[in-house]
Amino acid sequence: MSSLLRCCVFLCLCGSGLGELDTCSEVHKVFQVRQIGPNQVLPSSPRSGADLQVCTSKSLTCCTKKMEEKYQVAARRDVQNLLQTYSSRLKLLLSRYVAAFQETFEVLMRQAENHTNVVLQVSYQKIADPAAGSVRELFTDVGLFLLGSELNVDEFVQRFFDALLPLVYNHYISPGVGDTSPGYAECVRSLNRIIKPFGTVPDLFADQIATSGVSGKLLLQALHLGIEVINTTDHLQLSRECRRALLKMQYCPHCQGITHSKPCMGYCLNVMRGCLASMAEIDAHWREFVRSLEGLSARMHGAQDLEQVLLGAHTMLHDAIGHAQKNGPRLSAQVQKLCSTSIRRPAQSVSIQDANSRVSIPLKGLNRRSDDSLSVMRKDFLKTLRTFSTFYGGLADQMCLQGLSSGDGVPCWNGTNIVKSYTRRVVGNGIRAQSINPEVKVKGEDPVINQIIDKLKHINQLLQGKSIPKLGSLDQIETGSGDSEGHYSGDCDDEDGCAGSGGGEVNREVSKMSPDVTSDYKHHHYHHPPAKDSEIDGKSHSLRLTGAIWVLVLPCLHMISDL
Repeated sequence: MSSLLRCCVFLCLCGSGLGELDTCSEVHKVFQVRQIGPNQVLPSSPRSGADLQVCTSKSLTCCTKKMEEKYQVAARRDVQNLLQTYSSRLKLLLSRYVAAFQETFEVLMRQAENHTNVVLQVSYQKIADPAAGSVRELFTDVGLFLLGSELNVDEFVQRFFDALLPLVYNHYISPGVGDTSPGYAECVRSLNRIIKPFGTVPDLFADQIATSGVSGKLLLQALHLGIEVINTTDHLQLSRECRRALLKMQYCPHCQGITHSKPCMGYCLNVMRGCLASMAEIDAHWREFVRSLEGLSARMHGAQDLEQVLLGAHTMLHDAIGHAQKNGPRLSAQVQKLCSTSIRRPAQSVSIQDANSRVSIPLKGLNRRSDDSLSVMRKDFLKTLRTFSTFYGGLADQMCLQGLSSGDGVPCWNGTNIVKSYTRRVVGNGIRAQSINPEVKVKGEDPVINQIIDKLKHINQLLQGKSIPKLGSLDQIETGSGDSEGHYSGDCDDEDGCAGSGGGEVNREVSKMSPDVTSDYKHHHYHHPPAKDSEIDGKSHSLRLTGAIWVLVLPCLHMISDL
């Protein structure tokens, strides 16, 4: 019975296409319902199609040249709408997780700031309020760095400990001295990077922020690039040959009065694989993109676990102040030698630590729920993204399966007539395979797609740790540029437009950006060992010697001026 039904349908469809047209009413109806164009372009009755360029026919036709142009626009619009519909789930996934990761980063900043303030209130109450502004500035800088700002991690971390030193010194190293002059406080502040009162904690903390922060930044940048890839392919300009092939596949049968047929599956595959040949070239790089994101996520633990680093910042601060207290006598002697011009009263007999400084810090209640953690979010995201790893490889096939072509065993349009099946050779995906495509001529690669492929190659290198990103990584990804040798230096000279450390400006260059830093924390140009007493003595002696020379020289200068 089913075979008989198919035969009847086939005969009806063929009859409408093979016989002479006597009316175009059905064509008019579909044209108007789909809002393809104005009614003025419709012929009142079948006519000769000698002026048609694509939908040519030896018999009468229901199409005019204007209709053919409108049909071509409609065919292109139909395919682009279908493409955007098919990619909408992937685009929504990326957009949703970009927003979720950014929100989580911001929440982590506030939590880390709160944890740090709790530590100060519980263990170092005397400096909690004065240090609150510096704590806020520190984590604001961390947040800006994660969201893409070109900040020098080592600089803003050291700036925080610069501000912390006078508070710690006045209250816990040399307490009970009363008011001090602004000049003395500034002198103490300036010694942080010379005498290293907090040991290696500032350098270690900067390393951890930079290392884990790079992973977080790369994750966000990769997702933004993924959205850019989809937006580009959603609005790709189709070639002239493709537009003509789509017209022939979708609307040329209407000209013959065949309005309810669909293209044969093989015919549809040839047309769509030809039209989307350049997009198919993205496939290998998109698959690698998904694998590279999985690799980055797998490395985001320990020193590269942003959540762990941020929520552990309060512990490092506690250790830093504890180190300064432990070495109090030596630090006090160093400060007195270098900042001895200010007069300080003798220290009173005051406890070095607050009475409650050894109290355990109740931070467990502030922890995030496990289902909100970054690691859980990454796992959920990658689990879903993995299902889209073959998105570009099977794009043409999916579009034919999702409604462009007819089902198996159903009479279909082969570009000329209604037939039982498509008999021409079906080509594969990709540009090389199109050389024998019988339906679409593909001239070569699409430059826009090549740009997208270059960006994917670059981000994949960064995600895999093969290329160390510099500042503004997203901007470099967008231009497809990068350091081909993977070298990166945090050094900065005047030609780079970087301000000196004494200028008070933030150095807009990140000195630690490797996504694959190991846990041994080897320090380079930006780390300085604590100054030895002999070095302090030498500097203090130099200052005193300089002052003595000026005492002798100034009277001479006055005498000369009197003459």
